Amino acid sequence: MPKTLLELRSSPLLDIVSHGRGGPKGNIRLSADQIAAIDRTVRRVPEVMVKVLPKDSNNLRSVGCHLNYIGRYGKLELETDDGERIQGKDAGQRLLEDWDLDLEKHRKEMGLASVSGRAPKLVHKIMLSMQPGTPAKGVLEAARNFARDEFALKHRYALVLHTDEPHPHVHLVVKAVSEQGVRLHTTPATLRAWRREFARHLRDQGIAANATERAVRGETRTNKTDGIYRATLRGESSHTLARIESVGAELLKGTLRIDPSKVTLMQTRKEVVRGWYAASEILIAAGQPELAAEVRRFVDELPPVQSDRELIAAGLVQRARQLHVPPLQTTVR
Repeated sequence: MPKTLLELRSSPLLDIVSHGRGGPKGNIRLSADQIAAIDRTVRRVPEVMVKVLPKDSNNLRSVGCHLNYIGRYGKLELETDDGERIQGKDAGQRLLEDWDLDLEKHRKEMGLASVSGRAPKLVHKIMLSMQPGTPAKGVLEAARNFARDEFALKHRYALVLHTDEPHPHVHLVVKAVSEQGVRLHTTPATLRAWRREFARHLRDQGIAANATERAVRGETRTNKTDGIYRATLRGESSHTLARIESVGAELLKGTLRIDPSKVTLMQTRKEVVRGWYAASEILIAAGQPELAAEVRRFVDELPPVQSDRELIAAGLVQRARQLHVPPLQTTVR
C-alpha cells in the first residue's frame, strides 16, 4: 500500500541506518532531496531546532500568561493567523477570547474527556530556533511561512520573534483544536516533519539550514526538557548542577561509573557508520565519487561515542587544566 503524504513527511529524509541494510549494492537509489540532505549533513550545515514546550498548556490562565510573556508584556507585536497584529499588556487575554479557549466549553462540545485526570491541551507552545548569527528577519519570515503552510485555515495561531538571546527564535502558539473540531497531536514523527519543513523554509530565505537525526550527525548528548535546557543556558539548572556534582565527586575519588546507556550508544553508532558507508557506495554507483569521498571523511571525523556523564567529566577535566589544578587520575568502572 502506498504511503500517505503524512507518512512520507514524518519519516526521516536521511534514513542512514536503512542504507546499511538495503541488500545488494546498486539495489537502492537516492533521490535528489536525499543527496542534497547528505551534502548538507557532511558539510555540517547548521541544524534547526523545533521544540514543543510541554508545561502549562492546558490551563487558561497559564496560556494567557505565556502569550503575555512572549509578547514581552506589551513591548512586542503578536502576529496572528489572520494577519492581525496584537500588542499590549492584555494581548494574551484578547487572544484567549478571540480563540474561544474556555476549557469546559471545549470539553463539552468536542467530547474531550480528561486523560488520567489531566485536562487536554488548549494550545501547543512551539519554539523555532537557529544558531547565533542567523539573520533574524529570515528566521521570522521562515517561521511565518512554516506556520501558514502547517496551520492556516485549520488551527488559530500567533507568533512573535525574539532577538534578546544570541540565537534568534520564534515563539509560535497554536490552538490545539482546529476550527473543524480536530485535535492536533504531536509525536516524534510530527516534530521530525516540522524540523524538515522549517529548514526548507529557511533555505528558501537563503539561510543554510538542515534537519537530520542527532545520531546520524554523530551526536550522543541526550535531549533535555525545555526547562532544563533554558536553565542550563542561564547556568541555573539544578538538574545539570546535580549531575556535575555527582561526576565531580567520582572524579575526586579517581573513578567514573560507566553509564548503562553507553552500550546502546555504541550499537547505534555502529549502525550509523555502516549506513554511511553504504550511502557512500550508492553515491559512487550513482556517479558522485566526490560526495562519496566527503561522506567517508565525515565518518572518519565523527566524534567518539560519549555518554552524558563522560562529556561532563571531560568538561571538568578541561576546566581543571585551565585552572592549573593537578591532573585527576581516573579509572572508568
